[in-house]
Amino acid sequence: MVELEKRLSWVYLVNLVFYIAPFFYIDYSLIDYLWMMLALVAFVGCYYWIGRSDTTQMLLPILLMALIASCITPLNYGSISMFAYVSFFIGFAYNFRQFLAGVAALIALLVLLDHFFIKGAPYFLLYGSALVLAIGVLGVLDRIRRLTMLKEQRSAEEIKQLATMVERERIARDLHDIMGHSLSGIVLKADLADKLMQQQQYELAAQHLKELAQIARESLSQVRQTVSGYKHKGLAGEVQLLSGKLRDAGFAVDVQGEMPALSAREETAVVLILTELVTNVLKHSHGDQVQIHFGETKYGHQVMVSDNGKVSELKQGNGLTGIQERLAALNTKLEWQLSPSSFSFILPKEA
Repeated sequence: MVELEKRLSWVYLVNLVFYIAPFFYIDYSLIDYLWMMLALVAFVGCYYWIGRSDTTQMLLPILLMALIASCITPLNYGSISMFAYVSFFIGFAYNFRQFLAGVAALIALLVLLDHFFIKGAPYFLLYGSALVLAIGVLGVLDRIRRLTMLKEQRSAEEIKQLATMVERERIARDLHDIMGHSLSGIVLKADLADKLMQQQQYELAAQHLKELAQIARESLSQVRQTVSGYKHKGLAGEVQLLSGKLRDAGFAVDVQGEMPALSAREETAVVLILTELVTNVLKHSHGDQVQIHFGETKYGHQVMVSDNGKVSELKQGNGLTGIQERLAALNTKLEWQLSPSSFSFILPKEA
């Protein structure tokens, strides 16, 4: 928008028609014409100088424009239009107090010119003062408009940067939750295959290696999906997969209750939270039984993962931090207890 206005800045020079008009109905000498043309060229040069300057660098060209207008006034009373440009740029470049001081100085200059040089133009001072004041106010309004536009642009950039940061955090959190679980499964399958091969149970070892390859392929697919948004098989399907991986690791799994109907956003969050909690069981639990419980309370849908392992202390790493961030986005929080370990949360019905 600003660049477009710069390209069309010549359009605003049309107001100099009031300066050029006397060329055609007043009988000037050749020297007078030359002086007036020289003043016009210098004035237009200062105009484009201002257009390419920062507001902190406009003082000199503004003063030169005022000087040119003052010097040419005894020859051409249409210089009033030049003073209007000066007033506009003062309003545009400076704060309101400075604008008032600048306009007062311009009107004082018009008074002096009217007193010493103006002949046969009784309304020069009246018209000039009114024009300077009115056009100056337009400059002030344009300054306010530009500042508002800049603030909106900065706000839009800040929102874009914030959205980028949020997306990076989401990808990092999803990669941790998804890949942590997948890599745990790969390690588990590799260890089982190694033990079976040592026991010369090659067929079972080959089966586990096939499953390991499948987990690796799914992990690659999930990494790609994480960039554009995690896609899963639904809460029931993911719980079934998680239960299978727990059973492969030697846990007895009991899924209780009826799974709730959730929005896509809630379901994705619950799937990733359950994935992280099951990963923690596979990594740290010394038990052999896991219970995944779904229930209803008066506050909302309850989800709980518990096992009979004994844990003396809980170290909060990236996994638990990611869970808490996901739950905070759903206006809830994670609760837990140790020995036996139990992790639960309640999804508010209005979430």
